Amino acid sequence: MSTNSRMRLVRDLQKLKQMIPQGFQAAPFDDNILLWEAVIFGPDQTIWDGGIFKLLLEFTEEYPLKPPNVIFKTKIFHPNVYTDGKICLDILQNQWSPIYDVWAILTSIRSLLNDPNPDSPANSEAAKLYLEDKITYFKRVEECVEESWID
Repeated sequence: MSTNSRMRLVRDLQKLKQMIPQGFQAAPFDDNILLWEAVIFGPDQTIWDGGIFKLLLEFTEEYPLKPPNVIFKTKIFHPNVYTDGKICLDILQNQWSPIYDVWAILTSIRSLLNDPNPDSPANSEAAKLYLEDKITYFKRVEECVEESWID
C-alpha cells in the first residue's frame, strides 16, 4: 500500500500545506490519494481574473515517473484546452520530468491561462479567435469566468 507514488503524493500535499500557494488549492479525495481535486483562481488583472476553475488530477502508481491526467471540470474556452477539459501542456506530455510536482503542475496551468500557445491548439476555434479576433475571444473567456461562479 505504501508505494513510491503514494509517498511522493503525501510529500506534494505537505508542500502545498506548508507553502500556502497563491492562486490555487488542491487536495486528494479522502479515500484515494491518487485522485485529487483542485481549484485554480484566474490570475489577477487578466481576462481570467475572478474565475474559479475546478480540475481533476488522476495519478497512477507510476507517478512521478509519469504525469497525472489533468482535466478542467469547469467549462473553459482556451486555445490549449480541449472541449472535454483535457489540457494540452508540454509538461503534462512530452516534456514531463519527475522533478515536477502538484505545485509545478498547477502553477504551469494557471500561467497557461493568460499565456496560451495558439501554435499548438487543442481548441482550434479558441486559437483562431485569440489570434484574429481578441474582442470575441475576450467575451468568450468572460462568459467562462462568469459561469465558473455557479459551476
